Amino acid sequence: MTLRGTSVRPDAASGGGVVADGPLRDLVVLDLSRILSGPFATMTLADLGADVIKVEQPGQGDDTRQWGPPFHGGQAAYYLSVNRNKRSLAVDLKSPEGLDAVRRLAREADVVVENFRPGTAARLGLGYEELAAGNPGLVYASISGYGQTGPDAGRAGYDAIAQARSGIMSVTGEPDGPPVRVGISSADLIAGTWAVIGILAALHEKERTGHGQWVDISLLDGSVAWLTYVASGYFASGETPRRYGSAHPTIAPYQAFPTADGHLMLAVGNDGLWRRFAEAVGRPDLAGDPRFATNPLRVEHRGELIPLLEEVLAAETTGTWVERLDAAGVPAGPIQTVPEALSDPQVLARGMVAELDHPAGALRTLACPIRLTRTPPSVRTPPPGLGEHSDAVLAAAGYSRSDIERLRAAGTVG
Repeated sequence: MTLRGTSVRPDAASGGGVVADGPLRDLVVLDLSRILSGPFATMTLADLGADVIKVEQPGQGDDTRQWGPPFHGGQAAYYLSVNRNKRSLAVDLKSPEGLDAVRRLAREADVVVENFRPGTAARLGLGYEELAAGNPGLVYASISGYGQTGPDAGRAGYDAIAQARSGIMSVTGEPDGPPVRVGISSADLIAGTWAVIGILAALHEKERTGHGQWVDISLLDGSVAWLTYVASGYFASGETPRRYGSAHPTIAPYQAFPTADGHLMLAVGNDGLWRRFAEAVGRPDLAGDPRFATNPLRVEHRGELIPLLEEVLAAETTGTWVERLDAAGVPAGPIQTVPEALSDPQVLARGMVAELDHPAGALRTLACPIRLTRTPPSVRTPPPGLGEHSDAVLAAAGYSRSDIERLRAAGTVG
């Protein structure tokens, strides 16, 4: 049995797409995850060239396949967002033969990723200890709500709860309003990103020692780690951080302002920028005002400064201010809608919107933001249909055509 080499990788001849040429092209990743955190991590590995085999339940698949509308050719846009460049193996994990197939694949995989509730994979016989016994070099990544240890390890994890418990929601929202969830599933995506970092670190260590290890990532840990300067400020002062809306707790002016036709995000990060800003908006007197001479003073007198600037900036359009402030070297930009952001010339110039051939027609997707000069990531194949690659994956794992047909007839493979 072999899972390595072009014999198991998607290629044009087998109808699987384009062979990967990224820095991780020699890696096989067995993806037991679903929803968002795990699939985001494995998609990133796939973009970087890894052969990612997505294991799904026959007849149902990843829950997000049904999370819509909107749909594209019968597939939910949510599912399509984090599953490109993968292959789908539909196999019943409740079946002894299905579990045996996954264990067989895990014996030659480089990486396994799962995001079950802690203990679930082990009960299935797919935990780290069980799989590492047959593959000591295996890097096994678990993503969960609270991690594999601690009093809440057994609790189910949800993005919104992690945002709430981590403190992120407490500092998100307007000062006089309630705590607000971040507009994207930040805890899931943060955890997925940390998982990629942990996996790559474990693979690097394996190069030295030959040993794999267990990468334990939690939504709560990952979001707490992102508190950074907010937590440091609390440690230094003992004061509970509060909400500032679009503003920054330690820099002013550094927030959104209404203009004549929309909103402008302004980022005056030092005193030199402050003086240039005051000149650019036609209020050089503000730079000389002793209340606003330094950033600590501007933060202290924020309540007096912001109304003055709101009056000034409301007099012109966002585009006018962006042009003037750009000319003065002051960081500023429009607050764009998602359609505006996805058609932004800079975003397009960086190739952040890609297009894939899909059975239902051209599929637009976001690209990988990692830039590598020699072995860049790539967007190659659309998210797979459920069980689209079951036969090819099982054949590469040593199953005969008659074995596969028997497993299909039994409903073990879809």
